[in-house]
Amino acid sequence: MIMYKVINAGKSALNEDQACCTVVVARRRPMSCCPPSTPSKTPTAKRRISLPNGEGLGLADHKLEDEAEGLVFHYWALFDGHAGSGAAVVASRLLQHHIACQLQSVIEILRNQGAPPPTLLGEEPDTNPYLQGTTPGPHRSLTRAASLRGAAGAPGSPSNTPPPPRFFTEKKIQHESLVIGAIENAFKEMDAQIEREKQDYNITGGCTALTVVYLLGKLYVGNAGDSRAIIIRANEIIPMSTEFTPESERQRLQFLGFMQPHLLGNEFTHLEFPRRVQRKEVGKRMLYRDFTMNGWAYKTIEDDDLKFPLIYGEGKKARVLATIGVTRGLGDHDLKVHDSNIYIKPFLSCCPEVKVYNLTQYEHGADDVLVMGTDGLWDVLSNQEVAEAVTTFLANCDPDDLHRYTMAAQDLVMRARGVLRDRGWRITNERLGSGDDITAFIIPLMYGNRQV
Repeated sequence: MIMYKVINAGKSALNEDQACCTVVVARRRPMSCCPPSTPSKTPTAKRRISLPNGEGLGLADHKLEDEAEGLVFHYWALFDGHAGSGAAVVASRLLQHHIACQLQSVIEILRNQGAPPPTLLGEEPDTNPYLQGTTPGPHRSLTRAASLRGAAGAPGSPSNTPPPPRFFTEKKIQHESLVIGAIENAFKEMDAQIEREKQDYNITGGCTALTVVYLLGKLYVGNAGDSRAIIIRANEIIPMSTEFTPESERQRLQFLGFMQPHLLGNEFTHLEFPRRVQRKEVGKRMLYRDFTMNGWAYKTIEDDDLKFPLIYGEGKKARVLATIGVTRGLGDHDLKVHDSNIYIKPFLSCCPEVKVYNLTQYEHGADDVLVMGTDGLWDVLSNQEVAEAVTTFLANCDPDDLHRYTMAAQDLVMRARGVLRDRGWRITNERLGSGDDITAFIIPLMYGNRQV
């Protein structure tokens, strides 16, 4: 296989990066058969050190011989923990099962690619031309009022013409949207489970999450955090994720602070300034930016502007509420601003962005790969540098060597860590190497064409 990782350069005693690679079977059964785990109602004096393993979920790993009863998907995931490894460990063990649970109710729909997903589960797709927006003749231009009158059997309507529909045409939903929705809901359920089970288990900190699901010929890349995935195909780089940071989500965070100012605890302002405002500058005009703005403008400084900005710093030093540098992920339910009672969690989202790549549309070669990495990799290497490193390494390997992708991942991680010198870890051109945990997957794409 394809993964390699190294621990950080002394930042913490434990490796806060966690990973998972497995094959999962989503069995046919209703969603109600797959309830989330709930903690014991019995109060405990001390939380258990061990972490949940999914037994309470009824989510034991399925064997591949169950494929006839369900839908098989391949799964890779990276979890970059912070403030402890607990949330990352739990998510690495359980998130794939939540995805399987979410897919259970739509297995037959996904297998029947020839028919559109029904609007109501359990009903056949409606083939009424009026609902499909293919109505011939004058009915196409009927107003809503006329449509409703006709549906009610208005006098004078031709008896040999089917009545127009009561409602407007239905939105067309693609099959891949069901998979995207399943992944999105799985992240939400995983985050909720971590919150519940913190009462019984010592689940520390939070984590970012980057997942890849290979299902029915397509790759679904879900990202919540600042990890990254790219596809390298015939020397082309295709970004498959977006990093969610205080800067990239500034407007969402500012809007939330504007709409719910109590979340700022009377200590922060939702406005952004180029630097901290000083008291002597009250009454003067300074550059600022609000949630409605991409550009900058001037405003007259008021006493309220002396509060600490909701988003402060830039690049890797940008922070939300002067505390955290990522805006999406799992966990962090107890995280507060230092020496205050202001919770960070309301500003953090567990919702992933899911991008889709159709493997069947291309003929992939042995050197076409998907690269997944935590931010420890991407902080010091650009997409172009990673692509060049992977392409060069694979070109020098025997195409029949089953370990070539694992060795390429190891080479990539060591490039990001660098060499220990007098002035610390150094990489190419004497740049500072990564001091973070570094984890990378390199996944060959050529096998996807053979398994559809």
